[in-house]
Amino acid sequence: MATLVIKSLTADVETETGPKPILKGVDLAVNDGTVHAIMGPNGSGKSTLAYAVAGHPKYHITGGSVTLDGVELAGLTPDQRAKAGLYLGMQYPVEVPGVSVANFLRTAKTALDGGVAPKVRTWPSQVNAALSRLGLDPDFAMRSVNEGFSGGEKKRAEIVQLELLNPRFAILDEIDSGLDIDAVREVGEGINRFAAQGDRGVLLITHYTRILRYTVPDRVHIFVDGRIVEEGGPELADRLEKEGYERYA
Repeated sequence: MATLVIKSLTADVETETGPKPILKGVDLAVNDGTVHAIMGPNGSGKSTLAYAVAGHPKYHITGGSVTLDGVELAGLTPDQRAKAGLYLGMQYPVEVPGVSVANFLRTAKTALDGGVAPKVRTWPSQVNAALSRLGLDPDFAMRSVNEGFSGGEKKRAEIVQLELLNPRFAILDEIDSGLDIDAVREVGEGINRFAAQGDRGVLLITHYTRILRYTVPDRVHIFVDGRIVEEGGPELADRLEKEGYERYA
């Protein structure tokens, strides 16, 4: 069972003037086979939650716990967290000049599979199929990771990685930002394919409801000032679309 359990989580972010507390006691549990959406205004701490859980070096867990399938993540390095089954789709994917998408995917898959490389006979076709599902040409695999990519290409590439690496649990930080209508649909369908396996979990962080038209969450959590202030079903996202966040100010 891919269960992410966050209990009483507090976290700081490094700033030029020293650590700044952002998370102020987050409690959340996401079971396998479910999609949970976190929504909230700018600066509420949504991305901090993603980066703290994934192990970004500028974000430090200062209290509470984060477990994935019973494994405590707080003391693990980012690569160890990945090997434990955690995937982070970043809001701003970084460029890796000189490293092709194909080589990056093969290296990452090999590392996650304990040093066993993907099969030469089947891996290229798997990569091409994943690219095609996200509306990307096979030549895309020869480009350097995120270098010169449009915003839509970067987010599509994140979902290609998700499909091919197939982690136990995915945190997707504003995966819908900067996407046109077709890209939102393709990314949403990619998330659905991942979640439909039945033993995978998704935590989807977003500002907007448009991706939730394609990926309908099982639960919606409203995040304000470093903590969850309200929870509900998909209807909660619909209410936010009409009312905004003023009621939480």
